[in-house]
Amino acid sequence: MDAKLSSRPPPQSYAAVLRARPMTAAAIAVAVGGSATILGAWFFQYVLGYMPCPLCFEQRYAYYFGIPLAVLVVLGESAGASRKVLLLALLAITAGMLWNTGLSAFHAGVEWKWWPGPRDCSGPLDSLSSGGLLQNLQSIHVARCDDAAWRFLGLSLAGYDVLISLTLAVIAGCGLRAGLRQSRA
Repeated sequence: MDAKLSSRPPPQSYAAVLRARPMTAAAIAVAVGGSATILGAWFFQYVLGYMPCPLCFEQRYAYYFGIPLAVLVVLGESAGASRKVLLLALLAITAGMLWNTGLSAFHAGVEWKWWPGPRDCSGPLDSLSSGGLLQNLQSIHVARCDDAAWRFLGLSLAGYDVLISLTLAVIAGCGLRAGLRQSRA
């Protein structure tokens, strides 16, 4: 075991990890917060039966790449990976979560009817010709992007995703900033 590592006492709390290894602390927070968000989305979908619309599925992509990337930052910092690579990973997480914040805000605006949504999930079905195809489509339930399936305290799931994505972007950005400061010191 390296003498430098063995002489340093292990951190006693998350606050100690935050001070000693801010990039790791930020990555852990993103991984935990992102995992809780995806598990919540799956709970609403598979347990409560709320079908996600196409925009809902799109909003999950940031988590599907951000969570594993955050875990890799934690593992990479523990294994002594290049600081530049770790900083780039935190930058990618920050950018992805900021993108998702915008997408979620767009989706929430579609739900509030502030602007039109994508034609595939919020447009009218009038343009289809009558016949067997129209009857088949009417028997299939497609989740619409402009109908909020659930609201709590006035916010839909898309509205909460705005808050969560922005929070995770800020956390990843703070980890990035702290990592840059440590690099210069």
